[in-house]
Amino acid sequence: MYLSLFQKKYERSYFYFIVTIFAIMLIFCCAGDVSAQVQVRVREDTLIIPTYLVDPPNPMPRFYEGRTHQGVQRRVYPYPMNDGLTRVKEDRPYHIVYFENEYISLDIMPRMGGRIFFAEDKTNDYVWFYRQHVIKPSLIGMVGYWISGSNAWGFPHHHGPNTVKPMDYRIEENSDGSKTIWIANTDQRHRMRILLGYTIFPHSSLVEMTIRPMNRTPVANSFLFWANPSVHVDTNYQVIFPPSVQYVTQHAKREMTTWPIADRRYNRFDYTGVNISWWKNIGVPSSFFSWDPKEDYFGGYDHGKQAGTVWVGNHHTNPGMKFWAWGNNPAGDRSNAGLTDDDGHYIELMAGAYTDNQPDYSWLQPYEGKSVKMIWFPVRELEGLKYANRNGALNLEVTEDRFVMIRMNTTSPRQQAKVVLKAKGKALFQDTIDISPAKPYGTDVSLPASISEDDLEVTLLCNKGETLLSYKPAEHHPPDYPIPEALKPPAPPEEIKTIEELYLTGLRLNQFYNASLDPMAYYEEALKRDPGDYRVNTQLGILNIKRKMWNEAEEKLRIAVARITSNYTRPRDVEALYYLGIVLKAQGKLDEAYDYLYKASWSAAWHTPAYYQLAEIDCQRSDFETALEHLNRAISTNTNNFKALNLKVVVLRKLDEVEAAKKQAELVLSKDVQNHQAKNELVVLTSMLGENKQAADFIYPLAGVNYVTTLD
Repeated sequence: MYLSLFQKKYERSYFYFIVTIFAIMLIFCCAGDVSAQVQVRVREDTLIIPTYLVDPPNPMPRFYEGRTHQGVQRRVYPYPMNDGLTRVKEDRPYHIVYFENEYISLDIMPRMGGRIFFAEDKTNDYVWFYRQHVIKPSLIGMVGYWISGSNAWGFPHHHGPNTVKPMDYRIEENSDGSKTIWIANTDQRHRMRILLGYTIFPHSSLVEMTIRPMNRTPVANSFLFWANPSVHVDTNYQVIFPPSVQYVTQHAKREMTTWPIADRRYNRFDYTGVNISWWKNIGVPSSFFSWDPKEDYFGGYDHGKQAGTVWVGNHHTNPGMKFWAWGNNPAGDRSNAGLTDDDGHYIELMAGAYTDNQPDYSWLQPYEGKSVKMIWFPVRELEGLKYANRNGALNLEVTEDRFVMIRMNTTSPRQQAKVVLKAKGKALFQDTIDISPAKPYGTDVSLPASISEDDLEVTLLCNKGETLLSYKPAEHHPPDYPIPEALKPPAPPEEIKTIEELYLTGLRLNQFYNASLDPMAYYEEALKRDPGDYRVNTQLGILNIKRKMWNEAEEKLRIAVARITSNYTRPRDVEALYYLGIVLKAQGKLDEAYDYLYKASWSAAWHTPAYYQLAEIDCQRSDFETALEHLNRAISTNTNNFKALNLKVVVLRKLDEVEAAKKQAELVLSKDVQNHQAKNELVVLTSMLGENKQAADFIYPLAGVNYVTTLD
């Protein structure tokens, strides 16, 4: 009996225990559902937009005509010139990818240049990337067709040929709950590739841009990258560069003025004594590039709407901070009317990666890839901007009536955060607050007469005591140095004193795609003085390689190699040996090419491209085991050489190491989600392994909208 009662009691307790566990699990599941409601959401749809139509481009190729674009050569071919504007307006459908969380929403157009069509702050309905309600093209692009508004971007040229081209994309969910849309494009002229990602995070107001330019070619190429977001402006709008910026410059750094109060004529307009940080004061359409910023942020602020847009990035790799404005003037009004019907004026708050001007080009070596990030987010109720980082932004000002105005806005919710205002190192004010993108913080603190603004320091600490934001005015005074000298065009070749300067002048003209001066004149003058100059002959060899003029390239490179290896010297600089190997390989002289490429591989600078080229020759000879060894060597000094990574997949397949090949292809896709060659190999490999369903899953993504990206 007692045993029976005990069993019943045990069974009842066990039942209640199970029910309790189930209830707890249900609560957590529901909590998860609630949390999921404020996670990152993505959907795809069609947006109907009134559109001014453009006639189909003329199929006849447009070769170089000596014209300029953004200060560089306007080379259209192999693209068509898309300049058939009309005044016919029709509703047209556009593919949109919507990204949003509880704070921000983005409309992304992968098939219109991979742009963020507009962005909205959901906490106050502020449109922090300009929204167009019409597609109204103009001829500002390198190949004609261009539209204003949005957050567009330019690579490898500004307002380049791909600014409205369809691009491949893929959406990924990350382990932290964030989501990324990856945009991929291969430039048809230079064959360079870019992979660009927009990421938004749960419970965060920031958009992270990941920018990965890649040189897929065996020769060095120069490039620039500019993010080009537009924002709505009126007479209340101000651009805010960081305190270290005391000068701004024009395109090509051809003239300078002081910032924010100009001290001279600029762009043929007398700005003397004018505060050019305000849109209302821009007298002619103008560009303003910040000069040598030392901080990692800048932004724009609408003092009427008490809202703005902030950029954050490492200024060492993102040195470009610029704004463009048509301005508050009749010419600007006319130009703006040609770009929109009713959406008003805009400026472009532009950020450059590996560039600080237009034109200003950096180098990508053979098979080199770079990676850089920048962040954008909206702010509100700051009344200005003094500091920003990934955690948020703040403003601190001392008013005329001796109050310290503190304003803060974070990019994510922070409970029980602490605001500390110090004066001469001692706490003057403290406050414990809850702050978020939707809940900015502001207070005014009375300032003792003995305290100046330079004595102050304001800090926002999280509830664990870690610093989120901190600003000390005394550490942010602009440096004191004279206005830099504006760029001067080079002297005629015969007036340049040294061969080195002739070489460097010609190289810069090539690097910047100069449309006004011929670099050959400088190279020819250098060779007139020294026909065997190593640097000039190497550069001429490279230029001939790019033109597929193999005989001419071989001639110049053999002269360069003879100079650098004279007296039985093992050269420190083996660039000419590498490029001579490239030329000989292209001519089918594989044995001699193999020798020169191996010699080039002795140098760390050319280790990766040389071993990759050796592996290609090995594959031509069906020597896949040696090819695999050479590929591993190439990858050891450049783990982002996607040509080598993909060729390794093929070589492993040829060696019947199918599982290893599949893992290698998956590795490639973990680095580049839009790598079509790796996708294609996965289709082949999964079929070979009998995984037909998985193979079928890979086939559809191969059908990209951009055939160049897919085929390359």
